[in-house]
Amino acid sequence: MAAPAVLLPSTSSKTESYVDNKRKEDIRQANIVAARAVADAVRTSLGPKGMDKMISTASGEVIITNDGATILNKMEVLQPAAKMLVELSKSQDAAAGDGTTTVVVIAGALLKQCLSLLSAGIHPTVISDSLHKAAIKAVDVLTAMAVPVELSDRESLVKSASTSLNSKVVSQYSTLLAPLAVDAVLSVVDPLKPDIVDLRDIKIVKKLGGTVDDTELVKGLVFDKKVSHAAGGPTHIENAKIAVIQFQISPPKTDIEQSIVVSDYTQMDRILKEERNYILGMIKKIKATGCNVLLIQKSILRDAVTDLSLHYLAKAKILVVKDVERDEIEFITKTLNCLPIANIEHFRAEKLGYADLVEEVSLGDGKIVKITGIKDMGRTTTVLVRGSNLLVLDEAERSLHDALCVVRCLVSKRFLIAGGGAPEIELSRQLGAWAKVLHGMEGYCVKSVAEALEVIPYTLAENAGLNPIAIVTELRNRHAQGEINAGINVRKGQITNILEENVVQPLLVSTSAITLATECVRMILKIDDIVTVR
Repeated sequence: MAAPAVLLPSTSSKTESYVDNKRKEDIRQANIVAARAVADAVRTSLGPKGMDKMISTASGEVIITNDGATILNKMEVLQPAAKMLVELSKSQDAAAGDGTTTVVVIAGALLKQCLSLLSAGIHPTVISDSLHKAAIKAVDVLTAMAVPVELSDRESLVKSASTSLNSKVVSQYSTLLAPLAVDAVLSVVDPLKPDIVDLRDIKIVKKLGGTVDDTELVKGLVFDKKVSHAAGGPTHIENAKIAVIQFQISPPKTDIEQSIVVSDYTQMDRILKEERNYILGMIKKIKATGCNVLLIQKSILRDAVTDLSLHYLAKAKILVVKDVERDEIEFITKTLNCLPIANIEHFRAEKLGYADLVEEVSLGDGKIVKITGIKDMGRTTTVLVRGSNLLVLDEAERSLHDALCVVRCLVSKRFLIAGGGAPEIELSRQLGAWAKVLHGMEGYCVKSVAEALEVIPYTLAENAGLNPIAIVTELRNRHAQGEINAGINVRKGQITNILEENVVQPLLVSTSAITLATECVRMILKIDDIVTVR
């Protein structure tokens, strides 16, 4: 271990120095142990046969999930170094969207190897630099393994989306959700900027009731609200002209708090009459443009609509959806290809959106509003997710998000790579061969990195209840014979060519997992002291 604290035997007080190396070693070790504990917590949820975690929050809410990022996000991690692993899975979620468990498991394995290297007396900086070199080399190896894919090749995209869904709770629905995710992403890709997909253009609406089988892709808009029926207005309108308004259809209120005292009932009548005229005037202006569907933004200051205005709107045969959230306005206007109207004076026909049908549909225990057949529809799409209970519903949404991210990765970097532990074993083999060429400490460190990467196939086999040692040895053997795409087929419990089994993932997921994991481990290695500031 480290040298004990030394007090230099010198008489003058100036040169007396007290060197304490023990503490730095301890801090580093404590950091690595804490971070590895976090990695081991999610390790069992890796792969198609991984277990799910049940998370019970302080507020009594229960979440069942298999998504590494969600598990770590909800964990109350206090140790600063362990927090870095939580951040790591978040950044993988942002960069690739899938592989959030993989990235943490790789980081944990690298840390384990670092511990043994440190105890062998290798300086942290040397280990850190070798890690960096190994990561760059690893990305090259992966890129060499990858198979290019075209966006027109829908089958490959569906395969990779279903691989992502296979490790989730809703894996039995992957035949339905994978093509749905692919269609959703392909419908929002802008031909002018073919590399960029903004997942905010895909809106996921969750509705309780039915099963996940009833999930559907809607070309149009879905509101998880019902039409305001206060005064018996219409609920089904064809050839709709839709206005999105951000003002209130209700009598004006003063800006400051004050009360008006009315002593005479004739004055009372006058006030009511004024109100009625004011609202009627507004509705006449709206009706004059031929508008027959109103989407009204939620208002804080005063009621967006009153019973009186609803009554008149119903008489004018205008369908009203009220309480539209403010952050949905952008999505709605983009989809309907219309402009939001902030003031009644600006209400003009050219600001309206047009659709073939706006109707209210009963679903489960509630109702939703569907807008379909939109003219000149913007590049957006809506997915209506159904589920029998809230836990399944939330998990279906998270899984769908992962599948969408996988397709997004393929759009931005059009390469596929085998799954099932194949790339990791190949990396391990090539890095091991490369380590023999390197000199001195570097070769030693790179060899450790190569060993650490075997954790993925090992864990996959372990979670599937196979014999991990036999499987990993057999895998190494196959790869040494030149079968680059040999991987663990968890379904059959043996080693097969994974590309033929359709277990594929985007290149971006693997490369970003390795670069992010090594970056995180290098940071943890460089820390030699924790200073708490009160």
